[in-house]
Amino acid sequence: MATFSLISTLFPSSSSSFSRSSSYTTKPTTIHLSKSLHLYTPTLFLLRPPNPTLPIIPLFPKLTIPKSLLLLCTSLALSFTLLLSDADSAAAFVVTSPRKLQSDELATVRLFQENTPSVVYITNLAVKQDAFTLDVLEVPQGSGSGFVWDKEGHIVTNYHVIRGASDLKVTLADQSTLDAIVVGFDQDKDVAVLRVDAPKDKLRPIPIGVSADLLVGQKVYAIGNPFGLDHTLTTGVISGLRREISSAATGRPIQDVIQTDAAINPGNSGGPLLDSSGNLIGINTAIYSPSGASSGVGFSIPVDTVSGIVDQLVKFGKVTRPILGIKFAPDQSVEQLGVSGVLVLDAPANGPAGKANS
Repeated sequence: MATFSLISTLFPSSSSSFSRSSSYTTKPTTIHLSKSLHLYTPTLFLLRPPNPTLPIIPLFPKLTIPKSLLLLCTSLALSFTLLLSDADSAAAFVVTSPRKLQSDELATVRLFQENTPSVVYITNLAVKQDAFTLDVLEVPQGSGSGFVWDKEGHIVTNYHVIRGASDLKVTLADQSTLDAIVVGFDQDKDVAVLRVDAPKDKLRPIPIGVSADLLVGQKVYAIGNPFGLDHTLTTGVISGLRREISSAATGRPIQDVIQTDAAINPGNSGGPLLDSSGNLIGINTAIYSPSGASSGVGFSIPVDTVSGIVDQLVKFGKVTRPILGIKFAPDQSVEQLGVSGVLVLDAPANGPAGKANS
């Protein structure tokens, strides 16, 4: 015998009144319409009285209350998930305009782009003999930075960068590597001049500035090759002026040195220190650091000192300077005493000053 599930009327008779506030439920009952047909009324909450003459076919036969609640929760969860998915998809297609560089950033980028072609990479090669084969080899023993001084191919760097070299290689900004010869050097001031044979269109002399009017706090920029990383830019400020350091070659004092917090690391030696106009104001020479890495205390030889030395080295291959024959106190000691001028500590008898007194 065939059995069908249908929803039948919940009202006992047509004379019963309908109240919207009432809840109507039925228990499963069997209504005998004929001897061969049984109809079931599943337990459901109805929101309207059905037409007693038109039976309604249920969507979910024999659905109990727990199952109906589960279905409702599942439907709501699915709808909420789809809503979030649509929101996420819309957010994924949101196009944001790229952030524009600020004026100070643009100035830094421009300074780097204009001065990078003037900075070179210097490799110091030394001759060594293999202990087993006795072959003579040229191996790198150090590297540093430098910069193009003029169109004649003169390159300026620190003396300690080239010290002890049997051969020198200079790599320009276009990555071409050239042999370099030593024109001259000043060990006391840690300055050296090299020369390369290169087409003039490959040489970009660095703009020369002035160091006499520098002020503590003004921005500075260092370009070099720290740890072999070519054309690295670091920025900072002038932290102090009129500092004194010792020459790495002779130990003699170098006066009027610029102190900066721009990061200077091994490989930066010989590279340029620039002002905010892109002009050379010093040669990055030394750092104060227990570890050997940048500690925020770096020193640069001022360009006014460098210019006089380079001019003599280019013209004569050496530096000739008058000698007084005296030993004097560092500038810091004079400042602490609150006096001006030079504080003379000694005048050796065999020096010019000592001989003048005899």
